[in-house]
Amino acid sequence: MSSRREQVLDALRALLVAALPDADVKRNLAKPERIPPGGLVIMRDGEPGDPEVMLSPLTYVYTHRFPVEIAVYETASESREAVLDTLLGMIGTAIAADRTLGGLCDFLEAEAPSTDDIETAGAVAGRWADIAIIAVYGTTDPLN
Repeated sequence: MSSRREQVLDALRALLVAALPDADVKRNLAKPERIPPGGLVIMRDGEPGDPEVMLSPLTYVYTHRFPVEIAVYETASESREAVLDTLLGMIGTAIAADRTLGGLCDFLEAEAPSTDDIETAGAVAGRWADIAIIAVYGTTDPLN
């Protein structure tokens, strides 16, 4: 059986895939070469930080920050800002619908996005957002 950390990662990826059916959702993609028409979402493993330790029963409670990067281009009918805003809204709606990731977490929330332009010589300009999804979860062993 996989660790609680991996279970949360898998559930978070499944949430993103379900929320963004047209986007390409990847985990820890090193260097994206192109942005697909539906957008590109890169979920990073992030940093669990130092846990709070409860002694009875022994439980390590993590506030794990998962960075998520989203890249889009404009469509024939929407600006790149509107496309990005739509994807961010879809992620927010999915998180609000299941704040416990099916019982794996105590709480799930997203931070506000940081956005910027993507400019590549000879290519249409795109738009990029960095967000973090924060999951609070407990485990009886920091390695499992």
